[in-house]
Amino acid sequence: MDKKLYKQELYALQVELVKFHKSVIENGRKVCLLFEGRDAAGKDGTIKRFSEHLSPREVRTVALGAPSDREKSAWYFQRFVPHLPVSGEIVFFNRSWYNRAGVEKVMKFCRKNEYLKFMNEVANFEHLLTHADLVFFKYYLDISKQEQKKRLSARREDPLKQWKISPIDEKAQALWQAYSEARDAMFAKTNFVFAPWYIVHSDNKKRTRINVMKHFLSHVDYKDKNNEALIYDSSVVFEFDPVCYEKGMIAS
Repeated sequence: MDKKLYKQELYALQVELVKFHKSVIENGRKVCLLFEGRDAAGKDGTIKRFSEHLSPREVRTVALGAPSDREKSAWYFQRFVPHLPVSGEIVFFNRSWYNRAGVEKVMKFCRKNEYLKFMNEVANFEHLLTHADLVFFKYYLDISKQEQKKRLSARREDPLKQWKISPIDEKAQALWQAYSEARDAMFAKTNFVFAPWYIVHSDNKKRTRINVMKHFLSHVDYKDKNNEALIYDSSVVFEFDPVCYEKGMIAS
């Protein structure tokens, strides 16, 4: 995407986000967006573009670290509940409870029975959220193996991104197939009518950010909405369907 066009579109979309945020505050709405995906898929950058011009008093980004011993002994979803939005708030989850279906499963940070319990309970948990009038969206940023390798390599060489490097990153490429299998199992079990997964092709960061923002804003209501500015590319952002595999729409 041309840099000048990207900046123009980004500005217009951030104006729309401010309009939406104003309606969230005025009407006491509760908004929650989940961003999942492989390492280096662009979750941080996408969330940053969403939130950078919104009120920091009513907007939060949640990126939880490893659970404490006390949290490990609690109901799995318990550590996430305090971070959910209340009236007038927007919350972005940079990874979420779906860690259990991805990183924890692949890296064996959880037991098999804990994984299976999560997969059986998550539907009820998200059903409660949507019935609590939560505006709830789940995005999975899908990146190709080649692009991930390129970004992880660049991350190691960039002195400003040293904080992003982790032992898990080092195994991302070697465990590519295991992560693919975990992702596919997650989609099959947790793509609910009331809380579907939206897949985002994220090899091109600019196109990713622009189209996720357009997709989200096109699916919510607010005053003075500019619908013409919110026409997104359905080849970049689309709702998960098993047919996506047959069409090569998800990185294998």
